[in-house]
Amino acid sequence: MSQRFEGTTDYVATEDLKVAVNAAIALERPLLIKGEPGTGKTVLAYEVAKALNAPLLTWHIKSTTKAHQGLYEYDAVTRLRDSQLGDERVKDVRNYIKHGKLWEAFEAPERPVLLIDEIDKADIEFPNDLLQELDRMEFFVYETNETIKAAVRPVVIITSNNEKELPDAFLRRCFFHYIRFPEVETMNAIVDVHFPGIKKKLVSEALRIFYDMRKVPGLKKKPSTSELLDWLKLLLVEDIDEETLRERDPTKLIPPLHGALLKNEQDVHLFERLAFLARREGAGRPGQ
Repeated sequence: MSQRFEGTTDYVATEDLKVAVNAAIALERPLLIKGEPGTGKTVLAYEVAKALNAPLLTWHIKSTTKAHQGLYEYDAVTRLRDSQLGDERVKDVRNYIKHGKLWEAFEAPERPVLLIDEIDKADIEFPNDLLQELDRMEFFVYETNETIKAAVRPVVIITSNNEKELPDAFLRRCFFHYIRFPEVETMNAIVDVHFPGIKKKLVSEALRIFYDMRKVPGLKKKPSTSELLDWLKLLLVEDIDEETLRERDPTKLIPPLHGALLKNEQDVHLFERLAFLARREGAGRPGQ
C-alpha cells in the first residue's frame, strides 16, 4: 500500500499536518495529535486509513479505561462458572482471553492504522503503562505463556484534548503535531468539501459571525469547526440567506439557530447581556 498521506477528497489537510503524518509513518513512531475539540483530530485517523488503503482499528479511551484492556483481558469468572458446569471449553485458557485493540493491530495481516482516541481522558498512569508495548510492538500473555509481536508495525495515531498533561517519557516516543484552529482560507476549503455549490456570500457572512463569536472574551466553549458545519447545514435547511445574517439590529446579536454554535447556558447568557448592553448604548445616543 502507499505509505504517504496527501489528504483526501473529504478531508482538508494543511501542509504541516501532511508532513507530520508522513514523518510519523517514516519514523515508525506514534503520531500524537493535539488541538481543541472539533478540529478533526479523530477524523484524521479515518482519513489516513482511507488514503493508505489500510484497515482502521479504533480504541476510544474513557476515564475508566486501563492500559491492559488494549492488550487483552482474561475472563476468570466465566471460566470458573464453566468449570462448575462441566464445560469442555475450560481446558483451553485461550477461550477466555479477549483480544484488545493492540493485539488485533499486532496480528493484522496487513499494516493497520490504530487510533487511540482521547488518551488524556484516562488515568495519568495510562500512557506510561503502554510505553513498552508501543515501543517494542510486543507484549507477553502470562496465561498462555506466549509473546504477541507485531507482524507489521501499525500506524499509531493518538489524540488528546489537553485535558491533562502527558508524561515526558511518553511524549519522547511520539511525533507531535498540534492542529491549529483553521484560518478563514482553510475553513472555506473545509466548507466547500462539505457543501459543494453553497453560495459564497452566505459562507462569507456565516464565517464573519463565526469568527467574531470565537473572539468574544469570556466564552466558556468556543464554537468549533464541526459546530460551524452543523450551523451551515441548518441555515441551508431553513433557507436563511446572507441578508438575514447581516442583520445589524443590536437586539439580534445572537445569530439565528445559535443552538448549533453555543453549547451551554453561560455562553447564551453572555451574548444576551452583550445584546442588552448594545441596546442600552444605542438608546443613550443623541437623537435616538
